[in-house]
Amino acid sequence: MSDNEVTPAATPLNAAPEPAQRGTTPAPGWERDALRDLLTEQLKVSRANRRWRWLRFISFSAAVVAAVWWVMKDGAQPVMQSASHTAVVTVSGVISSDGEANAEDINQALRAAFEDEGAKAVVLLINSPGGSPVQAGIVSDEMLRLKAIYKKPLYAVIEETGASAAYYIAASADDIFVDKASVVGSIGVLMDGFGFTDLMQKLGIERRLMTAGENKGFLDPFSETTPRQKAHVQRVLNQIHAQFIEVVRAGRGTRLQETEDTFSGLFWTGEQAVELGLADQLGGLDYVAREIAQAPEIIDYTLRENVAERLVRQFGAAVGAGAVRAIVWSGFRLQ
Repeated sequence: MSDNEVTPAATPLNAAPEPAQRGTTPAPGWERDALRDLLTEQLKVSRANRRWRWLRFISFSAAVVAAVWWVMKDGAQPVMQSASHTAVVTVSGVISSDGEANAEDINQALRAAFEDEGAKAVVLLINSPGGSPVQAGIVSDEMLRLKAIYKKPLYAVIEETGASAAYYIAASADDIFVDKASVVGSIGVLMDGFGFTDLMQKLGIERRLMTAGENKGFLDPFSETTPRQKAHVQRVLNQIHAQFIEVVRAGRGTRLQETEDTFSGLFWTGEQAVELGLADQLGGLDYVAREIAQAPEIIDYTLRENVAERLVRQFGAAVGAGAVRAIVWSGFRLQ
């Protein structure tokens, strides 16, 4: 650097602005510029929010599509026209419209099994204490229809328990196989509940139930039941029982050794059931597939709830949780 050049002095950071700068008046239209900058910034934020909303929507839609695909993949039935095998449909747990053992799922699995030309025989693998007579009747009717169409043998194999509505279903099979210790039978109908009228009187509690129709609330546990109402319920139970008996007699035919206890609601071991004609012989699923159906390979056609279906069901239950059920109905069960 030469001697003639002058180096500017460094200005301290906290130095006050030059007088000319301190007294400068804002340029005309600065409000408009500030407003424009504010609106531009707000527009950027709004666009970013819209992009995030679209991203969340696309992600949610992709998750739904993936769940539906998973349900369809995991719930699919075995490939049609498969090799020779014995088809199995499981009836497990309490039979009810909203349970795992429901008529809709059982019948759908039965149809798939009968339609598969590779299935040489169909087996209902039963382990159930019973449940709804309506659901059992729907399954029984479909069993008879499918047997008539496809001319395939349909067997019932009872494992631990085949009682009540479960036996109702089994009775429509061509043959029933049991273990010697299986619980079989319980051909009857029940309707249960509680009554607290005497207790309420002792405690000085008054039940205030209002109905339209003199018999509308007679199943209420806090109200008296008249002899006429009891007789009506008994007639209903007797009619459902008669329907149960008719199905058993039609299914078992001359094999059934009727006694005064056959339709009394009693149950027996598998060994006793064979002696009474309630079952045909001892044997499990493998025995039936190998020795009776002559098709040892077993393919399970049972519809089972997978993870995706369970999530969908739970989501639906959460959505409907706000709906309050005003009436609770005590239903009939086969017993």
